[in-house]
Amino acid sequence: MKQRAVCLILCLVVFLTALPMPAAAAEEQVLYVYNWGEYISDGSDGSIDVIAEFEATHPGVRVDYQTYATNEEMYAKIVSGSAEYDVLIPSDYMVGKLIEEDRLAPLNFENIENYRYIDESFRGLEYDPENKYSVPYTWGTVGIIYNKTKVTEPVESWDILWDANYAGQILMFNNPRDAFGIALKNLGYSQNTTDPEQLAEATEVLKEQKWIVQAYVMDEIFPKMTNGEAALAPYYAGDAITMIEDNPDLAFAVPKEGTNRFVDAMVIPKTSKNKELAEEFINFMLNPEIAAANISYIGYSTPMTAARELLDDELKDNPISYPDESILEKCDTFVNLDEETNDYMQNAWIEVLAFGENDVGAIVCLIVETSAIIALAVFLIIKKRKNR
Repeated sequence: MKQRAVCLILCLVVFLTALPMPAAAAEEQVLYVYNWGEYISDGSDGSIDVIAEFEATHPGVRVDYQTYATNEEMYAKIVSGSAEYDVLIPSDYMVGKLIEEDRLAPLNFENIENYRYIDESFRGLEYDPENKYSVPYTWGTVGIIYNKTKVTEPVESWDILWDANYAGQILMFNNPRDAFGIALKNLGYSQNTTDPEQLAEATEVLKEQKWIVQAYVMDEIFPKMTNGEAALAPYYAGDAITMIEDNPDLAFAVPKEGTNRFVDAMVIPKTSKNKELAEEFINFMLNPEIAAANISYIGYSTPMTAARELLDDELKDNPISYPDESILEKCDTFVNLDEETNDYMQNAWIEVLAFGENDVGAIVCLIVETSAIIALAVFLIIKKRKNR
């Protein structure tokens, strides 16, 4: 009897095993994208939500989208190994640094067929001369955003960022490469100098500026300038357009000494676990319609003529986004500097930010000590008079 029961159970198991099982839900793929803040169309103000659109065209894929404020912040996180990403969008010199340190994966352009839309003028650039590791995302210049109700004189030179008449009304970049680039240009030097004396001179100039700076900012610039909390700030042209739209009292100027012409590019770290999907994402971002919608929202300049042609005339012909040759010929593009120069700049920037802090502390201590001595003297005088 027991043997018959066992046989029946075995038969039932075999039968159930042979039955077709419902298909398991496909495992969700997660694509990790790390980009600058305020640097992609997110669906607000009637714009296209680029991430949602990519997910809609790639069922089973979810994009984990995170942001950073500076190239240096992004680099520190990548090097620390605390997080792994599939797509990064750093600036030119940082792309060069990542290539030099062998942290990027070569791209398979068979998966990035829309690369054909990238203009020739944005290929073979110094940071990636073989077009092996990167695809341009946007480009632009750095200039001065200013409030016309607070600044009535012409904004023509970087000198105005050192004008004591605007003490407490000036914002400054909170990253060393851009801050030193401005100081070096104002001194008449290349923004890519490795000369220790020129860098030391720029350090002193930045220290001299500190007492009139209201705050060192990155994305914090948006509310400060649009709400009229500051008069002057250096920043990127694309973001200037966004701020001017929010506050018509603002304007933008590129100083006569020249400036930085930057290119931000899409790259894939070697640590990516979804390289092919990452290449599909890059290809999607290069679709002219998607690229044009994205550029329309963020305000930066596109390296794709096909995308620029789809923009409305106001943006397509905007001199802030597309300055004429007389401005571009005075521009430098940042390159990756040698390790010694990078270390010097990082340490010097820490000195700049800390400059004067000890002096302020000493003054406060002196005031407190003096007040205590005066209070004690007054107490003794009153006590002596009471005794009399």
